[in-house]
Amino acid sequence: MGLFDFARNIGKKIFGKEEEAPAALTQHINEDNPGVDGLQVEVKDGVATLTGQAQSAEALEKAVLMAGNAMGIESVKADGMTIADGSQVGGDDEFYVIEKGDTLWEIAEKAYGNGSKYTRIVEVNREVIKDADKIFPGQKIRIPKSI
Repeated sequence: MGLFDFARNIGKKIFGKEEEAPAALTQHINEDNPGVDGLQVEVKDGVATLTGQAQSAEALEKAVLMAGNAMGIESVKADGMTIADGSQVGGDDEFYVIEKGDTLWEIAEKAYGNGSKYTRIVEVNREVIKDADKIFPGQKIRIPKSI
């Protein structure tokens, strides 16, 4: 599945020192488990490597975003993840990086032509967006193509 890049110096502070990162990220992902079994996380030089089995491509993408949107993580590798249902990553979604001044309403207007559809964006990113009013520049989210 390759490497996903993120902004290392922004995001939710989940761990202090890099040696704390694997346990902290594993706990963080498992708290809102998007559908990943046997998750293991390794972190070296800001690169998080995820292994385990995702129930679907969507579950894998959510786990990657949860890890990558953590402060101190620059990229996420998920080559060691398998997808149980055989779906493909990126099938029906796009990834979007929040820019300064963005609102979910404006993102929904660009993506769907209707700002009120922002609730769909929040719904598919509930593990990453805990509060629709608290998004931040550099945060990466999924934008479903179909609504």
